[in-house]
Amino acid sequence: MSVPRARLLDLMKVQCKVFSITYNPEGLRLGNKVLRQRLRGPALASYYPRKVVTIRDLQREFGPDLIAFDEEDEDRLESLAGLRARGKGNAKKSEKDKKKK
Repeated sequence: MSVPRARLLDLMKVQCKVFSITYNPEGLRLGNKVLRQRLRGPALASYYPRKVVTIRDLQREFGPDLIAFDEEDEDRLESLAGLRARGKGNAKKSEKDKKKK
C-alpha cells in the first residue's frame, strides 16, 4: 500500500516549515548549503593586522613642513644606490615607454 505523492509532498512542506528548511521537492541546486555557512569576511579581515601610520603617510599629509627621518626608507635608498653603482640597478626606460604614460 503506497502513499500518494501529493500527500508526501504536503508532509515534506510541513516538515520544512517546522524545521525551517527550504522546501525543494524537485531537488534543484539552490545554493542553500553555501548560504547557510558562516560568513568568512570578518575572519579574513581579523587575520591581517591593522595598518599603522608610517612616516611616509605623515609626510604626505603635512607636506614639506614636516622634517622627519625615515630609517627604513634611507636604508632602501642606500641599498638601491649600491646596486646602481655595481651596475645591478633597474634598466633605464626607453623613449617608447616614456611616451605611453
